[in-house]
Amino acid sequence: MSATLHTTLGDLKLELACDEAPRLCENWLKHAAMGTYDGVKFHRNIAGFLVQGGDPTGTGKGGEAAEGGKLTDEFHPDLKHDSRGVVAFASNGPNTIGSQFYIAYGPQPSLDGVYCVIGRLIDGEAVLDAIERAPVGAKHRPVTDIKIVSITIHANPVAEEALRS
Repeated sequence: MSATLHTTLGDLKLELACDEAPRLCENWLKHAAMGTYDGVKFHRNIAGFLVQGGDPTGTGKGGEAAEGGKLTDEFHPDLKHDSRGVVAFASNGPNTIGSQFYIAYGPQPSLDGVYCVIGRLIDGEAVLDAIERAPVGAKHRPVTDIKIVSITIHANPVAEEALRS
C-alpha cells in the first residue's frame, strides 16, 4: 500500500505498513480519502528530528481519529524508528491517536514503543531534505507554510473491501 503526499515543496511517496498496523493505517487512509489532510500545513519542523502535520486546526493541538475520538496504540515489533523517512502517528500519550503524524529525519530509537510507526518514505528524499532545511520560527513552526496540497492513494484496501461487500 502506498500513497503520495503532494506538498507545496514536492511529492513524498509513502509505503504504509497495513499488515503490521492495520487499524492505524486504515485511520490514516480514511483521513487521506476524506480530504482531512488536504491544505493542512506541517506545523512542527525540527531539523535532525522530524516534521509533523495532519492537524486540521493547524495548531498542533487538534485532530481526531477518522471516525471520531481517539484510537488505541498499535505497536508491531518489526516497525521501528530505525531510519530516515519513518512515518508514525503523533499522540498526547498512550492511546490518544487522532490524525496527526510525523516523518522522522533519521533514526529515533527513543520513540520506539512510544509512538506507533505506520510506514516509511519510499520516494521523495530531495523533498524531505528541502522540508528539513526550511527556516523555522517560534515553536519550530516553518516561517513559510509547507502544506499538504492533496494525497493520492495508490491502492486503497478500505475501498476495495467496500466494493467486495
